[in-house]
This record gives sequence, C-alpha cells and structure tokens, in this order.
Amino acid sequence: MNFGVFIERDGVLNKQVMECGRPTSPRSLVEFSLNLEVAGSLKVLKDAGYIIIVTTNQPGISTGEIPKYQIERMHRLLLEVFPVDDLFLCPHEPMDVCPCRKPKPGMFFEAGFKWNLNLEHSFVVSRMWQDSEAAHLVGATSLLIDSPWNGCGHHDFILSDFAEVCERIMRLGPLKPRKRRQYHAISRV
Repeated sequence: MNFGVFIERDGVLNKQVMECGRPTSPRSLVEFSLNLEVAGSLKVLKDAGYIIIVTTNQPGISTGEIPKYQIERMHRLLLEVFPVDDLFLCPHEPMDVCPCRKPKPGMFFEAGFKWNLNLEHSFVVSRMWQDSEAAHLVGATSLLIDSPWNGCGHHDFILSDFAEVCERIMRLGPLKPRKRRQYHAISRV
C-alpha cells in the first residue's frame, strides 16, 4: 500500500489569480505562473516515497471560459517542472452535482484506487476549505496553508506556508527520507 500527498493546484503549485477580490483559475498559459518556492519541499516528499497527486476543480472547461488545450498546456508545464506522479481534474460546474468536484471526494477515491493508496494515512494540502472537507470525507489529514479561503469547517492543521506543511507531513507521516547506501572502497595493503 502507498501513501499520497494530494495537492490543490491553484494557490499552491501555481500562483493565485485574483478576480474581483476572489481567487480564480488562470485561463491561459500566460496567466499560469508556477510557484517555484515549493519545488524543494515537493522533492523532499517525493524522495521520502510519497505519491504526489495534484487535484483541481476547473469548471471553466464546462463553461467555455478556459479552452481545454490551455489547461493541457498548463498541466504539461507543471508535470515537467515538479515531481508530480499524477493529476486529477474535475471539469464540472457546481450545478452539475458530479461526484468528483471538490468538496466531494471522487478524485481522491479514483486516485486512491489507481495508485493503491492508503487514504487514511495520506495528506491533502490546499488553501481552500473544499479540499479540507474532501480530506475529511476520505479520512486523510488536511493541511491548509493560511489564507482567507480556509473556511470555518473541518481542518486538521492550518500552517503558514508549503515548507511548514512539508515539515509537518514528515513528522506525522509513516514515510521518512530514504537513506542512500554509501559504498566505501576497501584497500588491501
């Protein structure tokens, strides 16, 4: 059984786009700015053996606000730069009442099945309450990065930044960094 770290894309892996005082998803590759500050922490988690899964609600695909090819370009860039194992996306609007749109847990169950994840020993990282609620529904630990969008519902931890999130996962989680074997030459004299 594997252990996962689920990470919300917008506001964690890419910088948040604000529109009328509310966070929104970038609509093009030009608006898509990766948050390179998280790269080192992602590497620590990956080196420890966690499966890194990105989850994102992208209703702009259904509404026609974001062309699918733009999303594909953004995700190709994200997968090239960060050590991510997989990416799950919900293209539905809230009124579609689909099982995959966060705060519903569909993407988490799908990833858990695909990657043989123990969801109860996995982690969900975001700035938004919807991810925390989905974590609660699957039994995972939620780690929210402090933001005005944390909400007042269930959350396990609210931390200051992604580096602190990574440190907390490494303290709480079942996986520790793998020690590399060192080989020493033995000289015979």
